[in-house]
Amino acid sequence: MAKSSLNLASRSPEETQRLGRIIGELARPGDIILLSGPLGAGKTCLAQGIARGLGVKENAASPSYVLMREFAGRLPLYHMDLYRLEFREIDELGLDDYLYGRGVCVIEWAEKAGALLPADHLFIKLDYAGESERNIEIIPRGTRYDEMARHITDRLNIIEKDNI
Repeated sequence: MAKSSLNLASRSPEETQRLGRIIGELARPGDIILLSGPLGAGKTCLAQGIARGLGVKENAASPSYVLMREFAGRLPLYHMDLYRLEFREIDELGLDDYLYGRGVCVIEWAEKAGALLPADHLFIKLDYAGESERNIEIIPRGTRYDEMARHITDRLNIIEKDNI
């Protein structure tokens, strides 16, 4: 059970990507990161940072038109986008092949999959707070993700303290 959520403010796409990079650096095989928020709120920007943190060299552009893209890094990254799908179509995708593997799953528009997703995951909600500013809420669900959230907080505190 999640202990608490983290509420963060990002003042720029670069800060959003920096948060993503931290998440990617902390990621382990089998991690599931669910992204939610309106169009243009920064889900893909965050996913690009996660890819960088995993050591992915390619640009992790949104897979909106191909549904899923796989990237090679320290761990495989499965970047999915459910925006254009209905629940029935998502159910037929065979997500289990990716969710319980050796890679990291980052799923944009994850709320569309509902009960098809595991109970334990890191849920990240992005929302507008200005032209380039974003509110980011990180909700850990499960022991693994409580631990991850603590490490994210620790790393952000170090960055803030060092003014990086």
